[in-house]
Amino acid sequence: MTTHPTIDAPTPALPRERGRVALVNARVLAGDVLRDGLAVVIEDGRISMVCDASALPPDCEPRDLGGQTLLPGFIDVQVNGGGGVLFNNAPTVDTLRRIAEAHRRFGTTGLLPTLISDDVAVMRAAIAAVHEAILQGVPGILGIHLEGPYLAAARKGTHDAGRFRIPDEEEIALACSLGNGVTMLTLAPECVPEATLRAFAARGVLLCAGHTAATYEQTRAGLDAGIRGFTHLYNAMTPMQGREPGVVGAALEDRDSWCGIIVDGHHVHPASLRVALEAKPRGKLVLVTDAMPPVGADDPSYVLYGDTITVRDGVLRNAEGALAGSALDMASAVRNTVEWLGVSIEEAARMASTYPAEWIGLGDRIGRIAPGHRADLVLLDDGLQVVETWIEGASIRHAP
Repeated sequence: MTTHPTIDAPTPALPRERGRVALVNARVLAGDVLRDGLAVVIEDGRISMVCDASALPPDCEPRDLGGQTLLPGFIDVQVNGGGGVLFNNAPTVDTLRRIAEAHRRFGTTGLLPTLISDDVAVMRAAIAAVHEAILQGVPGILGIHLEGPYLAAARKGTHDAGRFRIPDEEEIALACSLGNGVTMLTLAPECVPEATLRAFAARGVLLCAGHTAATYEQTRAGLDAGIRGFTHLYNAMTPMQGREPGVVGAALEDRDSWCGIIVDGHHVHPASLRVALEAKPRGKLVLVTDAMPPVGADDPSYVLYGDTITVRDGVLRNAEGALAGSALDMASAVRNTVEWLGVSIEEAARMASTYPAEWIGLGDRIGRIAPGHRADLVLLDDGLQVVETWIEGASIRHAP
């Protein structure tokens, strides 16, 4: 059994309210349903109690949330950039802070900054930056997602195939070296030896299949060797066909793996997403953004591998016409899931919080509004727009 290291920072990076604060007068996602009349008590950055508002302890300071909707904070396991910066271009703590701040405006209280395929030196700098950000308590940083460089050129998408390679012992050790946070690694199972897959999994790395031209059989072998998820289902992988189920068929058939989905209206047709919702067990489809620098920034363009990419009609494409990440934020992903896929707000919220927390092994501390969990929360208005967020009990209100 693999284990995941703690994400708790030694000191809070944001000022918390003193004493016991009770959030009242909200529709609270407690368990499976939204409930009125509850109070959520926050103390020392954690939820200490969820109780009937009429039974509050006398030492609690109530805060009226105006009848709006209180959900667990969103958790995004695939964030390339935001706030005008791309992690690859500047793998530093300052970049991580800026990305996390940009996404917090859209309800994301926990994320895996994502490094797309790059050289060893950039990988080393990115892992070091995430390690230091967690030590400093940068709000929202949970670990790292290495999307490549162990991928298939035939399904490279916007990645630079010139940087693809097979990991040697030194790179295996590097990819597993974070130590104080979650490490997710996207790879093509047909491009990596089975023994290497098992070595990654044994060291606690969360393996995902993505940017892969694998057959169904190769994908099944990868699942047997330790793959536990699929990166942006349907995109950059072999499709499902009648006589060749491909990666998509293996992903939809498998009962235990998680699948990230990008609900932006560009990456995947809503009908295909509804098929995935029917095929996968509840709890195994997770909302992700695959966000790039334009999210939370005024500048619609960014530079990737030396090429300038610009958002046009909500779509990011490189010069070759490949989708180059997205301009999606998590609040929009939740709204789209409700409006386009017919999913309840409760389930859409779990797809953005509870399920990703479980995927990355942190479901015992984030992703739910429950006693003992971190007070990572998001408040939405009637239009499902973000009004306020809390990370470890520290609150920030967001302008409409």
